[in-house]
Amino acid sequence: MPSYSEPGAVGARGETLPLYSVVARRLRQDLTEGAARPGDRLPSERVLAERYEVSRVTMRSALNRLADEGLIVSAPARGWFLQEDRSADHPALSRPTAGRTVQGFADYALRHGLAVRTRVLEAGVRAATIAEAEELRIAPGALLFAMRRLRFLDDLVVVVERNRLPLALCPALAHTDFGRASLYATLREAEPPQVPHVADYSVEARQPDAREKELLEIEDVTPVLVATQLAFNQEARPLELTVAIYRGDRYRFRASITD
Repeated sequence: MPSYSEPGAVGARGETLPLYSVVARRLRQDLTEGAARPGDRLPSERVLAERYEVSRVTMRSALNRLADEGLIVSAPARGWFLQEDRSADHPALSRPTAGRTVQGFADYALRHGLAVRTRVLEAGVRAATIAEAEELRIAPGALLFAMRRLRFLDDLVVVVERNRLPLALCPALAHTDFGRASLYATLREAEPPQVPHVADYSVEARQPDAREKELLEIEDVTPVLVATQLAFNQEARPLELTVAIYRGDRYRFRASITD
């Protein structure tokens, strides 16, 4: 089998790593830092290969590497699953995620074995408005990365998202293709990492406007659910202000309420 390598990917001793090792490391990080839990099913090899922009041969080698480590297991004719009984080796997979990390759209898809597709409607860097600056605790006019995306699960349109983030926390946002990349994975790869830790979240129902009906392919009286989220990083600093407009028939909000 040919040996693949990614320029610039090096190991602890300075050697160039095979591409499947690089992909295995990225997938391991996404699984342990995201919302995945023991027993969850991974997306298909084809979907994972597209997500990580590698061949299916390379993706299969990466999955086999993680299987050798005991992180995942293959079930014939069913796919790949997170190992149920290795929580001692991978404590991040066994601890409750509620209240500790914020789950992104791609994290949800990974947990449920769904294919994600994204169409970026607009993206760019601009100055923050006074209202945005107050929410994100930055100076008015500070650089902001703003993006609107249409998100699909298994090719069914689910949500229109509008994301706004302080560019200073993750400059890579400005030149990342979010038609292919995960926003939260990009944040976790920042230096220093930006981990969406907790969020203020509110949801309200209303009728969609004409543009929303067009984007969400609504042809009847289906309402939309508008979710507003202000996520904070591990240092309790505002990280992401998002307004997500969901098709009401394709979204369910669940929460645990504690004193």
